Amino acid sequence: MIDTLEDSIPPLDDQTTKIRRLITSLELCHHKAERHVEVIIEAIGSGGTSKGPGTRPPRQRHPIEDLWQNCYDVLSKWCSGSTDEAVHLDVGGVQASELMAFIGDPTPLKVWQVQRIMDKVRSFLEPSFRYVEMVEYGEHYREHTEFRDLTMRTLIHGTKDGKDAEITLASAIDHLEPCHWNFVGNLVIVLNAIGGDLFPKEPFAACGRNIKLTPIRDRMKIVSNTLKAFCEGRDVSKDVDVNILRILGQKTPVKCCLAASLNKTIRSQLGF
Repeated sequence: MIDTLEDSIPPLDDQTTKIRRLITSLELCHHKAERHVEVIIEAIGSGGTSKGPGTRPPRQRHPIEDLWQNCYDVLSKWCSGSTDEAVHLDVGGVQASELMAFIGDPTPLKVWQVQRIMDKVRSFLEPSFRYVEMVEYGEHYREHTEFRDLTMRTLIHGTKDGKDAEITLASAIDHLEPCHWNFVGNLVIVLNAIGGDLFPKEPFAACGRNIKLTPIRDRMKIVSNTLKAFCEGRDVSKDVDVNILRILGQKTPVKCCLAASLNKTIRSQLGF
């Protein structure tokens, strides 16, 4: 359908191309995914947007960055043995003392594993810093082969899409994305696993793993239905958001192509 629509429209202008890039970069596991979808819909309706990566004003800090900083500081204090200095901190409502209790007493292996989490968080706080995945780039950790191997062999016994499934501790750390909607929950699972509890009560959710658990799933189903209704020009029903239709405005071939592309992205990621 999208290919047919694209064939029927003239070459895309700069703004339409920019909207297409927003759609292709959309990740519904992101903690701001619902807002990102709203921005794309507004852009389709108006024919352009000033939003996108790198458009935040300089020195403007998002509240989530404070959460990341607290996480880094708590783990840093645990590694250095200065736990009393972190008692006033929390990460998403989970007190520092509780997070450190999950890990338990320090050992060289635990400290190394926690430092890998710190590296992951640091890569979000400092864009110039790169986190290197343990699973994919083993040669990067050749000086700590034993620690990496032990982390690779440690299995977390959880569920994936409702079925029993395992994930290695190394893979869980690699996929512990601070921008994820379930970052704090995932962090708790990983810290518990480092401390020896390999049977989490909740599923480990990551990009492409247990994404159906996202809290915006029901909302995205309505958005998907609305985009489909817009493209088909069908009558409004209870499963359609009339406000989205108002924002999209009058149907045009370009709008329809973009709306269909956004709908395809939503449906493919959430398995509708």
